[in-house]
Amino acid sequence: MKAKPKMKQSDKQKLVDDLRSKLGKESTLYYTDFTGLNVKRMTELRRRLRKVGVEYVVIKNTLALRAVNESGLVSQQLKGPTGIIVAKDAVAGAKVLTDFAKENDQKPSVKGGIYEGKSIDAAMVKKLASLPTRDEALSIFAGYLNTIPMMFALALEARKTQLEGSN
Repeated sequence: MKAKPKMKQSDKQKLVDDLRSKLGKESTLYYTDFTGLNVKRMTELRRRLRKVGVEYVVIKNTLALRAVNESGLVSQQLKGPTGIIVAKDAVAGAKVLTDFAKENDQKPSVKGGIYEGKSIDAAMVKKLASLPTRDEALSIFAGYLNTIPMMFALALEARKTQLEGSN
């Protein structure tokens, strides 16, 4: 059995720099343990995450911690195989992750993460997943805004009918 060739220092630094640049643009990280997922399931998870604009990165724990710490965030210690979900929309990423885990025997499991600069646990990720996504929240808000003029128009119509009936 051949030993794996070691990564060059420049390659490691490139991975750290890439992840750090993504962290600068994104607001949320989720750490997952992908043990027990085969290649087919991992590919399906990545495809679903990509569909909502979220990226899934597998990187060595030491390199991930270096990237997170260099970006100015504070992270927890990571143990075991770790996949990192990097997302702008925290709710969409959490929703896809929890839905996928429900379908696949709770795999990948959530180790924790960072949301708005603070460390979070797996329970918080589940809470975020239960919230409406940004697009859903905007459509609900637009619906509420639409009801105000509609109710006003109905009130005017009722008053008009009332005044016409009294004459």
